[in-house]
Formats: sequence, C-alpha cells, structure tokens
Amino acid sequence: MLDVPETPAYVYDLAEVRSSVARLTAALPTPTGLYYSLKANPHPAVLETLRAAGVAPEVCSRGELDAALVAGWSAAEVLYTGPGKRDDDVLHALTSGVREFCVDSPHGLDQLSTLASSVDASVRTLLRVNDDVPIGGQGLAMTGVASQFGADTGWIVSAPEDFGDRPGVHVAGLHLYMGTNVDSVAALLAQFTRSLETVALVSKALAPYVGDLEVIDLGGGFAAPFARPGPPADLTGLRAGLVDLLDGHLPGWRSREPFVTFESGRHLVGTAGTLVVRVLDVKRSHGREVVVLESGINHLGGMSGLRRLPPINPTFTVQGTTPTIVTGPLCTPLDTWSKTAPLPPLSVGDVVTIPNVGAYGLYASLIAFLGHPCPVEVAIDGDQPPHVSRLTLTRRTP
Repeated sequence: MLDVPETPAYVYDLAEVRSSVARLTAALPTPTGLYYSLKANPHPAVLETLRAAGVAPEVCSRGELDAALVAGWSAAEVLYTGPGKRDDDVLHALTSGVREFCVDSPHGLDQLSTLASSVDASVRTLLRVNDDVPIGGQGLAMTGVASQFGADTGWIVSAPEDFGDRPGVHVAGLHLYMGTNVDSVAALLAQFTRSLETVALVSKALAPYVGDLEVIDLGGGFAAPFARPGPPADLTGLRAGLVDLLDGHLPGWRSREPFVTFESGRHLVGTAGTLVVRVLDVKRSHGREVVVLESGINHLGGMSGLRRLPPINPTFTVQGTTPTIVTGPLCTPLDTWSKTAPLPPLSVGDVVTIPNVGAYGLYASLIAFLGHPCPVEVAIDGDQPPHVSRLTLTRRTP
C-alpha cells in the first residue's frame, strides 16, 4: 500500500508528471509550445512540477490564474480562456499582468477592448473557432456542434469584420480544440488536418482585419486512462505526422517560434494520481455483495453524471472474482461506483486503491455535497519528504 498519513488520500507522483511531460514533448514537433490546462489538476506541487518542466499555464478562471501565479509562472506566460468571462475576473487578470486571452465571440472582443483600455493595457487574443463538422474518435466533442465554445467557422467567414482587431486588442491567432480524450494517433492527425484546413479558410477571411496570424493553437485531446490501469495513449508516429501536416499547411512554421501550440491536461497528469480508500462496511443485500467505501462521487467522478467524464466504473488495484456493488458513503443511491466490480472478499478497514486519477479526480467531483471532509493530498517525489495538504471548504457569512 502507498504510505499515506490517513485515508482517503490522493497520491500524486511528481516523477510520473515529469515523465509524462517528456513523453508528450517528444511526440510533438519542434519548435512548438505546450500549455497545461489547470482544470485537470491545480494541486500546487503538481503545478510547480509542470512549471519547472517548461509547460505554460492555460487557465479559465480567477482561481486558476491565482494558482498559476502562486506556482511561479509569470502572468506573461498565462493564456486565459473560457467561453464567458465576468468583467471583474478579466480586470483581475489584466491588473495581474495577463496579456494573452482567448475569446469566443465579437462580444468577447468588445469586452476585452473596453476593460484593457480602462487599465491602459494592450493585449493579444486568440479567436476560438467552432468548426462546422465534428471529428470522430473523441471522448467528448468540443466542436462541430452547437456550443458555447468558439465562433462557428461559417459565422467568421461570412462576417470577418466582426472579428477584427479592437482598440487595445490584437487578434493574434486562432484556437481550435476539436475534442478530448482522442483515442488514437490516426484520430489525432485527422482532427489536426481538419483544424489546419479551417485555419487556412478563416485566416484568409480575417486577413484584412487582423493581419498575419502569429499563433495557431491546435488544442490537444491526448488520451490517458481514467480510474483503470494502463499507460497513456501511445503517440508513436504523431510527431512525424504533424511535421508533414505543418509543412504542408503552414509553410515557415519552424521559423516563427512558438507559432504552433498545443494543450493537454489528462495526458500530463492522469497517470500520476492514485486514490487510496478504506472499506467502511461489507454486507450482503438481496443476494449481492456490497462494499461501502469512505469515498464516492464526492471524491471521484462526480462530473461523470454531467457527461464530462466517462461513467465512473473504476478498476481497483486489488482484483478478485466476486461481482460486487461498490458505493461511497453518501446518502443517495446515485453514489455507486460499480455494480459488478470483480473483488476478493474484503473486510471493514481494508484498503483499496484506484489508479490513474491524477486528472479530473478530486477537482472534478462533488466535494461540497453532504459536507464530508476532502481527502488528504500527498505529493511524492522519489526520496523527498512528501507534500501533504488538504483542500478545505469554508462556509462564509456576511
């Protein structure tokens, strides 16, 4: 068992984070940039490790921005995204020194222009594009459907003047993110091919209003297992395929560093996390074995009910042959992880672990529901002393 001070506990292996960065960097062409999407896991030790490994931060909230700055990134390294932004949050980003944003509509450009002018700032922005057709092989489609993300390709091409530069705002590039958890190199290359074709169409339409584009953010979608054993997706052949695509669609891309950028969340941190939990109760009900654990959808997989994650059905490190109903401690029948988990006989107090939950684990769960304490989080790094912390929820009164 992993050595933890108490349970439940999320354990993050920082050496695995570094290995994941090296693996993905090696699979991408040089020179290109790589952003980390903080939504996957904003734990301070994880962020500091990613920063030291040379990855830039992509944030989409005030809280994520503050976490990135505390982790040591400069505001100038931050890309601030999101389909809708409150004025106060944009102002906070501007006064913190953020100068690169992503917007999804003409209103987003107008808002950014007004607020940047109010603090006498000039900023660059990427225009997010929602392509006309979805691409297959995705865990969750992010384009080609009616969406809050981006402006439809047809809209941009038909009215490019609405998406041009504003006072204090230069539209410096395009952001295309086709989908998440893309399941193969072939599917990744298909989505990047489609993205680059769309880049050509949109950049031609925008040219009179924004000039030459300086950045093409192709997103990512690099897959990794969630709550089951196994390595991240095999990216063999991706680098060579991308070089061919970029040479064909963006001549001169090598001389404009970092003209092309990518993003990743789950692929960089997913395999670095393990959840350690204890058994609270064991019983039989209507002829079925039932195991109740001290963690449930409040600590793992709460967002699966919102279709943001695969339906939670974790594979436990300990395996047996008895189909078992596995639940958490919450007072709702929805708090069920599995109805047929193959487990050995377990007793109250036994410890079980769930691998590959470093991304969209604790931070994509229902931690406020029913008020159970958050798990401890333990960041380990070889022989170094572990970093132990706990996320707390504080009730505020007027």
